[in-house]
Amino acid sequence: MHMKQKLTYALLITLTLALSGCQSTYYKTMESFGYHKRDILVSNVEKARESQEEASEQFKSALEKFSALTGFHGGDLQDIYERLNDEFERSEAAAKDVTNRIDAVEQVGNDLFGEWKDELSKYSNTKLRNESRIKLSKTKSKFTRLLSAMRRAEKKIKPVLDAFRDQVLYLKHNLNAQAITSLQSEINSLEADIGRLIKDMQKSIDEADAFIKELKKNS
Repeated sequence: MHMKQKLTYALLITLTLALSGCQSTYYKTMESFGYHKRDILVSNVEKARESQEEASEQFKSALEKFSALTGFHGGDLQDIYERLNDEFERSEAAAKDVTNRIDAVEQVGNDLFGEWKDELSKYSNTKLRNESRIKLSKTKSKFTRLLSAMRRAEKKIKPVLDAFRDQVLYLKHNLNAQAITSLQSEINSLEADIGRLIKDMQKSIDEADAFIKELKKNS
């Protein structure tokens, strides 16, 4: 079987096992293709980083659309509502992807460190066991910092989504100029919330880059 076919096969199995929720079988199957928990963790962190980058861009895009529409001076209010609702739905989907990616990072990380700790007792060489224990402690500490940064950024998403949702719902049931005016009073607050969100996401992205670099260096 060619490498490309093997990778395709592995991806199909991975998807099937992920959907079935059979984590131990998933790990065993991935190991048979040469992908161990450390490799899976690196991949998951990379995907979480990418999802945060995409979410940051989406929230900035949504804010720009909301801001632009506060200058409403006539037009199709139904069309305005639909455009804002599309932006909200894209933002909501981006937020869900961020959460799912972080959850995946947390699960594999916990499984990796649990396995690493259990296998310390298998060493017969005391020096190697102590070196591995020290490396485990340092790596786990960096992982904890990474996960905290990711969760901190994730928590900033909800107030932004709530504000977007409120405005879209209000506009849906009040298709008039007054509803557009209500958007204007929220823009400054939204700008501040999104600014904080993007700042925390960038910190999380930086932590992800550092963690990936560290894992690859020690692999």
